[in-house]
Amino acid sequence: MHVIVNGVRLFFDVEGAKLVADGANLRERQTVILLHGGPGADHAIHKPAWSELADIAQIIYLDRRGNGRSDDGLPDRWTLDQWGDDVKDLCDALGVQKPIVIGTSFGAFVAQSYATRHPNHLGALILISTAAKFDFEAMYAAFGALGGAKAAEAARNYWSAPTVETRMRYHEVCMSLYFQTLMDPDVLSRIILKNDVALHLNGPANEQGRMDFQGALSNVTCPVLVMAGREDPVTPLSMNEGIVASLPDGAAFKVFDKCGHGVVGDRPEEAFAAIRSFIADIT
Repeated sequence: MHVIVNGVRLFFDVEGAKLVADGANLRERQTVILLHGGPGADHAIHKPAWSELADIAQIIYLDRRGNGRSDDGLPDRWTLDQWGDDVKDLCDALGVQKPIVIGTSFGAFVAQSYATRHPNHLGALILISTAAKFDFEAMYAAFGALGGAKAAEAARNYWSAPTVETRMRYHEVCMSLYFQTLMDPDVLSRIILKNDVALHLNGPANEQGRMDFQGALSNVTCPVLVMAGREDPVTPLSMNEGIVASLPDGAAFKVFDKCGHGVVGDRPEEAFAAIRSFIADIT
């Protein structure tokens, strides 16, 4: 399905009803807005795993502008500000009030943009395997610890100056280090990859390098859960700890051992148990 938001057609998919029969009444359930990683990936990376939550919430999967089945729009609007505003305005267009917004990796950059620009709009926030301010040297060191000098070199060559060539080499050498368990190859086959968006955002000289939500996160007063893998090479644990330190007291923080980037891929039962518990506590 598509809806026009801020001048572009955004693709979204819905799983689960908002209103469910409960005896003589219809009971309203929470709506989750699920923001995929990337950049340049799409919501397919979340299917079918996130169907796990469809029994307790309505799930809206979103391809952001420039990603997946959504319109590209102008590249100069591929910004965290615009992506964050698009989340808010998508909710308004669909009549979604006080959503639970869940972002993973780059999706959590967008979730932080939305939450800090519109702190009274959301009901709760879950940030998974991400950063408020990116520490490239910490990432290079983490790849080196997991994959040796070859992995550290490939990571540095791509992230410090992204090109098509350095991105291809990075994928060849480093993608297998993202997760502690073997990733289903069908997941990657289902994704619509748009490398232009990644090259536009990634790296110290681009918006990823300028990104810094640390100060603004203090204005987020809704319930927040931060989830991180102890062996994550992309957004190492220290980056996730930086988010928690920037949030008001009371944010929940869950660290998963023997877990890499994404948490759900390596520890699905534990990850969804933590998310279910968090949602139950706030409803």
